[in-house]
Amino acid sequence: MTGAPVLVTGGAGFIGSNIADRLASEGHDVLIYDRLSRPGVERNLAWLQDRHGARITAIRADIRDADTLAGAVAEAQAVFHMAAQVAVTTSLDDPRDDLEINVLGTFNLLEALRRKGTPTPLVFASTNKVYGDLADLDFARDGDTYVPVDAAVRAHGIGEGRPLDFHTPYGVSKGAADQYVLDYARSYGIPAAVLRMSCIYGQRQMGTEDQGWVAHFLIRALEGQPIALYGDGCQVRDILDVSNAVEAYLNAWRRIDAVRGRAFNLGGGPTNAISLRTLLAQIGDLIGREIDVSFADWRAGDQRYFVADTRAADAALGLSAKLPWREGVANLARWLAVERGLNHPIGARAPELAAE
Repeated sequence: MTGAPVLVTGGAGFIGSNIADRLASEGHDVLIYDRLSRPGVERNLAWLQDRHGARITAIRADIRDADTLAGAVAEAQAVFHMAAQVAVTTSLDDPRDDLEINVLGTFNLLEALRRKGTPTPLVFASTNKVYGDLADLDFARDGDTYVPVDAAVRAHGIGEGRPLDFHTPYGVSKGAADQYVLDYARSYGIPAAVLRMSCIYGQRQMGTEDQGWVAHFLIRALEGQPIALYGDGCQVRDILDVSNAVEAYLNAWRRIDAVRGRAFNLGGGPTNAISLRTLLAQIGDLIGREIDVSFADWRAGDQRYFVADTRAADAALGLSAKLPWREGVANLARWLAVERGLNHPIGARAPELAAE
């Protein structure tokens, strides 16, 4: 396949590198735009270059560098905007940096697209945090899990019709960027769509306590380290394997004429909704030992429950069935064990890792 490259901002990060890998595997040239500031991302970039050679071109630059970013946009046939400050805790510590990266960086990208003149598709990575803490919803404890009292929410999750309610600097900055993208689609005709993600996990995720909690739990457990839970551990998230997320991003690009100007919730949905305690129990089964867990106070903006209603995305983007969470977590556990040189047996019948 020939033609202009596809630009992936934050393309050496977890989801960005998986998008870049899929694009290059399909024959596209990929332009990675990343400042390489997060631990592990240089290894992701090296992995991409080893796998795909000249199909991968890297620009080491900050999303706040408007001129360098505009140069990258000028070359691109499409843009996946993944570059961001991604942690609530970091946004509370340094809200100005959070604002500049998430709002100004996205604004720089939108302006470059507007001034380019040629309509260039954009798919933007937003977050379920735009819906706030959902404090107005009632939840009940069912064992180790919070469940919504409302039957419709319990059956389907949180839909796109939910009012926006930004909490924490991170929620505000990502929410503002989300709305800028949708308005530039409306005001300037940029063919853009927004995906409001729940918890994405999978290979190439270098999780920390602040972001990427599925991988973080696995890393701590594999290394025999204790895990801290904030709150009671009964909070529920719908987790989605990165392979399913990548399909959604690429399909949004392929169907951009049909979905431009729209925002979709992207997550594992009710079938992949689990509490933190449920995940820890499963990890204990995978590694064959009990996990040392401690508890601390709830963190700002933490939702007791978030499960995405994925019906709109499934229909509009033509998405395939989601990988069951137990299978996906086992895959990630085995990948992390190999990646970190731990040589730890994971589950008796977990699927084999994809070849590196």
